[in-house]
Amino acid sequence: MASETRRANGFRREASGNRVVAQQGPDTAVGTRQRQGTNTTRGDTVSTTPVAKNSSLADAKRAKNDEFYTQWADIEREMNAYLEYDPDVFRGKTVLLPCDDPDWSNFAKFFALHFMDFGMKKLISTSYAPDSNPASGRYSPSAREIDDPRFDAGKTRANGKKFTLEPTDINGDGVVNIEDLRWEYLEGDGDFRSTEITALRDEADIIITNPPFSLFREFIAWLMAGGKRFAVIGNSNAVTYKEVFPLIMGNQIWKGATGNSSDMVFGVPKGATISAADRLKAEKLGYPPTDEFDFTRLGNSCWFTNIDHGRRHEPIQLMSQADNFKFSKHKEVRGVGYERYDNYDGIEIPFTDAIPSDYEGMMGVPVTFLDKYNPDQFEIVGTDASNDPRNPFRTRVYSSEECRAAYLQRFGRAGTYDLNASGVVAGVKVYKRIFIRHRKAPE
Repeated sequence: MASETRRANGFRREASGNRVVAQQGPDTAVGTRQRQGTNTTRGDTVSTTPVAKNSSLADAKRAKNDEFYTQWADIEREMNAYLEYDPDVFRGKTVLLPCDDPDWSNFAKFFALHFMDFGMKKLISTSYAPDSNPASGRYSPSAREIDDPRFDAGKTRANGKKFTLEPTDINGDGVVNIEDLRWEYLEGDGDFRSTEITALRDEADIIITNPPFSLFREFIAWLMAGGKRFAVIGNSNAVTYKEVFPLIMGNQIWKGATGNSSDMVFGVPKGATISAADRLKAEKLGYPPTDEFDFTRLGNSCWFTNIDHGRRHEPIQLMSQADNFKFSKHKEVRGVGYERYDNYDGIEIPFTDAIPSDYEGMMGVPVTFLDKYNPDQFEIVGTDASNDPRNPFRTRVYSSEECRAAYLQRFGRAGTYDLNASGVVAGVKVYKRIFIRHRKAPE
């Protein structure tokens, strides 16, 4: 799992019962190695030569551009939502954090700090081998590893590591926290697809991490094969993936409680490609560059989970068809009403807040509807993001000739307008839509 080999670290916070409350101050959720004194390196570290001599600069650049290190505040907000809905969500559970080394990972630090607060049974985190990660650059093992008699200068680069925390005060300081972690080298490099990490998946009750976006489909399949509860960060566009949407439609995965309509800030390795605008936005949000990381904001990131939370059960407040016609704030609806699709048996809803409360048929809504989707209020029945003629809601399949004619009419030149790949209103394709229906109230 090369892309999630490091995440920014460092934090200050305090706890109030099971709900975690961020402590205000310059350290809150900002990733640096110096904070909390958990990852300062020693002068007697092994050689910091570049990893994998045969790795190309292109490989390293691609890997750097796929590494996003999650900030403390984003983890805190999402976990709080689960705890507010179910204060015992982590109680008695084994939590796995794949590729989340506690020397730099906010995921590992967060759960180690709240291990006893949450009543957890066991915390397992793993790290990815530096030699298997083109983006790791110059590598130095942590003081924790070097000071341990088990330190191996060869394995520190070629093998991943496993860290385990159980309710035992190993160092005798009266608390169970990150200082009581036990660690060992893995047999392999720590790739989540390995037999070794899959066995840890099978041992765990809940899996939480930020997988690389480029491996998101594969990671979700790996999670589903294990039948575990999870919370992971991904690109919001993943809802349209053919491997993901059926899981959402089947109520096996849903959006998380936070980060759906706001920017999430991530640390990225020095040398990663980020725009000046995103760098500036991250800085304005309180994340200036550090010696180790730059920071970027991603407005298209969100949590995907199968852990329940209260936001998921909040009904969307809606108006009737008549009231939307009179009072909708959207000019596309006010005084106009709703248009029917040319090729589907349903009406086009251009905005989630314009869904009529009294329409009983199928409606096409924006993909962002999933940010507010309440499965008690609506049923997801399909999507228009398919040119499969067997789609049960399709009422018309366009011929190649019709698609070419539509392109010429719309753009004034030769081409093909693939009308079968989306919903069509008045001869014009609309953006990707999810098809929904109101759930009928029990009689």
